[in-house]
Amino acid sequence: MKKIVSFLLIALAAINLSAQTPEVWKTLKKEANFFMANDLGRNGYYDQKPIAELMGVMAEEIEPECILAAGDVHHFEGVQSTSDPLWMTNYELIYSHPELMIPWYPILGNHEYRGNTQAVLDYSGVSRRWEMPARYYTRVFEEDGVTVRFVMIDTAPLMDKYRRDTEDYPDAGKQDMQKQLSWLDSVLAAAHEDWVIVIGHHPIYAETSKSNSERLDLQKRLDTVLRRHNVDMYLCGHIHNFQHIRVPDSRIDYVVNSSASLSRKVNPIEGTRFCSPEAGFSVIAAGKNELCLHMIDKTGKVLHTISRTK
Repeated sequence: MKKIVSFLLIALAAINLSAQTPEVWKTLKKEANFFMANDLGRNGYYDQKPIAELMGVMAEEIEPECILAAGDVHHFEGVQSTSDPLWMTNYELIYSHPELMIPWYPILGNHEYRGNTQAVLDYSGVSRRWEMPARYYTRVFEEDGVTVRFVMIDTAPLMDKYRRDTEDYPDAGKQDMQKQLSWLDSVLAAAHEDWVIVIGHHPIYAETSKSNSERLDLQKRLDTVLRRHNVDMYLCGHIHNFQHIRVPDSRIDYVVNSSASLSRKVNPIEGTRFCSPEAGFSVIAAGKNELCLHMIDKTGKVLHTISRTK
């Protein structure tokens, strides 16, 4: 009996090990591949530096087209200018692997809104890989006949909590909420790509101790638009853990991507398909007939895969 148990333990260890090898990582690839990371900026502390190195090593095998940076690249008070030292300690010196010298498409998180939000956009003129043309924008990728549209949105101004707090988030209330929602509606109405993915910083549905008003505002304002156009996935960060949620009467996969530095505990709620308190990032792989999002922990192991087919 002891020999059988020992054999099983060795076999399980081998499976876990194989789940973190370059050979296995290569199997995640499809025609179009992307990384998504958010809630990064911890000056390299906690798990930020190891996860950054892992992203570089995995990029050697997966060859992502870009990195989608879904907000809070800078904790805690954002940045003050394009020459703020945090650009070096939170970003440039951390994501220094050669395979990460590819386009980064960022959006603003709540922590960026505590600082100089315009400086985050203007950094596009400083860094060759930081590509942020506006507070919200869209990008289409076509690889080997597969088309993917990412719609990058600015969620803090869509919530009353941030709009009313003019001291801590002075720019949020200045943004035209209806203009952004009308733009989003028009972009999604015209979208004809194989896969359409919307990315914001804040969750529409999630288990979290943060103010419930955040999610109620996005359910009322944002989710209404997303459901109208049947987008494939809504991806976000903010909560610092992994969550995959499906809700009644919606075909959308609602995904919370974990922090790429400091993670937090999580519990399942109604609609939860998967959740994990591990830190990490996600790999998005798109083929003509299948879209996959792989949640990756800090060791490179795939914790959960969301698969959509057509």
